[in-house]
Amino acid sequence: MRYCCSRHYNIMRPVSYRSDALRALLLRNQIATLDEMKQTLGTPVDVTVFRKLKPLDYLSSYSHRGRYYTLREIARFDHHGLWSQADVWFSGFGTLLSTAEVFVNRSSRGYFADELARALHVEVQDALHQLTQQHRVTREMVSSLYLYTATDRTIQRGQLLTRRTVEALPTVPDTSGLEVSQEELKASILLFYSLLDEQQRRLYAGLESLKLGRGGDSQLAGFLDLDPHTVARGRQQLLAQDVEVDRARKTGAGRKPVEKNARNNRGHRDPSGARYRRRSHHRAEVDP
Repeated sequence: MRYCCSRHYNIMRPVSYRSDALRALLLRNQIATLDEMKQTLGTPVDVTVFRKLKPLDYLSSYSHRGRYYTLREIARFDHHGLWSQADVWFSGFGTLLSTAEVFVNRSSRGYFADELARALHVEVQDALHQLTQQHRVTREMVSSLYLYTATDRTIQRGQLLTRRTVEALPTVPDTSGLEVSQEELKASILLFYSLLDEQQRRLYAGLESLKLGRGGDSQLAGFLDLDPHTVARGRQQLLAQDVEVDRARKTGAGRKPVEKNARNNRGHRDPSGARYRRRSHHRAEVDP
């Protein structure tokens, strides 16, 4: 039996997807989601997008659960290796896990979880837990909180020493360049503090607490022997600009005014030793 076949066939040619289209999209928008890239290529398949992204040296965000993508040629990383676009954060080190690992291991004093969260602009509790479980970072209890430190024992000892120094001198974030001992510096700070009046002490403590961030009230309270509520009040006053300015300088305080031309206003003596004073509208008088 013969089958007659038409000379014309409906042959489905494979659709060709070009990486250039994705690159143009990312150069135009800086970042894009997977759905936006699929729409640009005209494909519903995730694998197709990633196959075309691969030769472009792409990055996924470590914030927003990795939902955004960019190209390494687009990112302008800061000195920490981070870059953001529209509050979406990317890292030159890759994922959140890799970035947190690098930050902890390279830090001079380790990181508390809240400090690392501020540095990376995302929550890091889960990431730090995973890194600890995988032995990629270690942790030590410092001031009733876990301090995350390097896996290298030598680096870890240095981080703990630096951190304990900072805890002892909370107003000095970096003591590595000190030219005096920690005890001398602490004594100088406390001497300066003792010269302030009540409001100035409260405001000074509040200012230093603001610089320290979370937990600063307790640290300054312990260092300056204050109630934490007093430190908090000073901090709130500064933020609200609620300061009694009239109390900042007492009446008569400050440098005494210096009389101009003091040398010229001194009395003059003649060769015999008599001293002359000049008075306006009068002739010179002689003091015996």
